[in-house]
Amino acid sequence: MSYKLLALVPLALAITWTLNFTQADDAHAGPMLECAKACDDCARACETCTYHCGKMLADGMKDHAESQRFCADCATVCRAASSVVARQGPMSLLVCTACADACKRCAESCEKFKDDAAMKACAAECRKCEKACLEMVKAHRANVAK
Repeated sequence: MSYKLLALVPLALAITWTLNFTQADDAHAGPMLECAKACDDCARACETCTYHCGKMLADGMKDHAESQRFCADCATVCRAASSVVARQGPMSLLVCTACADACKRCAESCEKFKDDAAMKACAAECRKCEKACLEMVKAHRANVAK
């Protein structure tokens, strides 16, 4: 079994636990699970883009240095957010607020490379994750206000 698949086991267990034990009437669970998935998808896209930027740097394209750093950091933040949110942890709001900001910054960095398909794909995943995190934060606040 590859290490990448092993890395997904904790997330799968957390999502399974959440699906099995979340109350059916909990309106907050849907946005949380959607957010966790978006964060996980974004982390993978950012890891792929980190590798892509490394190849570009090796080919002498120094303008990829900043985006490589943004992608690496964004992947780490997204992975943490995915884990915390999937188990509906008490720091979900905090980590998703940070994740939305990280994704926004990473997307802005990747969008500078308008003709690069790998950079566009990463930016698109970052924008999806940013949106999912902001929606989760909004749902969380609405749920707390009730």
